[in-house]
Amino acid sequence: MDTPGTLHHIMIRGMEGAPIFRQDSDRQTFLDRLGKLIGATGTRILAWVLMDNHVHLLIFSGPKGISQFMRRLLTGYAIYYNRRYSRRGHLFQDRYKSIVCDKDSYLLELVRYLHLNPMRAGIVRNLEELNKYKWSGHSVLVGKSPIVWQEKDYVLMRFGDNSRKAILNYLRYMGEGKAQEHRPELVGGGFIRSLGGWSRVVTLRDRGEMIEHDSRILGDGDFVKRILGEAEKGLRRQIYVKEKKDIITRAVGDYCAKEGILESEILQGGQRWKVAKARATIAFQLSRDWGISMAEIARNLGVSTSAIANAIQKLEADQK
Repeated sequence: MDTPGTLHHIMIRGMEGAPIFRQDSDRQTFLDRLGKLIGATGTRILAWVLMDNHVHLLIFSGPKGISQFMRRLLTGYAIYYNRRYSRRGHLFQDRYKSIVCDKDSYLLELVRYLHLNPMRAGIVRNLEELNKYKWSGHSVLVGKSPIVWQEKDYVLMRFGDNSRKAILNYLRYMGEGKAQEHRPELVGGGFIRSLGGWSRVVTLRDRGEMIEHDSRILGDGDFVKRILGEAEKGLRRQIYVKEKKDIITRAVGDYCAKEGILESEILQGGQRWKVAKARATIAFQLSRDWGISMAEIARNLGVSTSAIANAIQKLEADQK
C-alpha cells in the first residue's frame, strides 16, 4: 500500500538492534541525503528523530508514494556506512515499518511522540535540552535549528496564527506529554506481515473473513476501511496488469513455437516479412480475443502503437 499524499509514520531499525549511527557525522550524512531526496521526490517531512539504532519519520508521501523514496534513502546510506566502517551485509532490519495514519486524528500526537524519543531514552533530561538537541525535528519547530526542508509551518499553524504564539503553545503541548511512556498503538505491529502481505488481506476479505483492525493503519474504523479499500483496488489493478502481460507472453510463445520463429525477433521489433506477419497475427488475436489495448500490445511487442494499429487494420481487411 503506497498512496501518494498519505501520512506515514516510518520506522527504520538497525539489524538486530545494532547501531546505524556511530558518530554525529553519520547522522549529518543521513540528514543530508534525506534533504536532497525530499526535493527530488516531493516527499514532505513533518517530524523526525535519529536515535542510535533507529529512526522515526513522519511524512506525507510524494506523487510516487514512499517506496522509491525509502529505497533510495536506505540504500544510499547503507552503502556510505558500509564503506566508511569496512563492513558487509545488511545494515537495516527488514525493509522499514510504515503505518498509514489519519492526519486529522493523530498528526499532533505523532509529532509529540516522535520528538519526545530522546527524553524517553534519557539522552536529554528536559525540554530545555530537547530544544537544543539537533538530531530531532523538535529543534526545528522551536526555531533552534536552521533546517529548511522540514514542514514546520504545517505543524505550527495548528498551534496559533503567529509564530511566537504557535511555538509557545507547541512547547506547552510537548510539556503535557513528557510523562508519556511507550505507546505501542503509535508504532504499530506486524499484522499485515503476519497475514502474508496485502494480497493475503484481499483474499481474506474475498472469503468474507472480517479484519476488525490493522496495526499498520492508525485511525478509526471508517479510516481503516477506506485505506484497506484503496489498497485492494491498487492490488487488483497490479494483478490485472500482470495477468495481461502473462497472456501476451503466452500468446507470443505459442505462436513462435508453432511457426518456428524466435521470440526475440517478435519482441525486439524484427522487421523481416515472416516476423512482421507473426507480430500482426498475435496482435490481432490479443486485441480481438482478450480486449488488450493496442498501446499495451505495442509496449510488449517492441513496436509503436501505430504499427500495431496498421497491422490489425490490414488483417481485418484481409479477413473480409
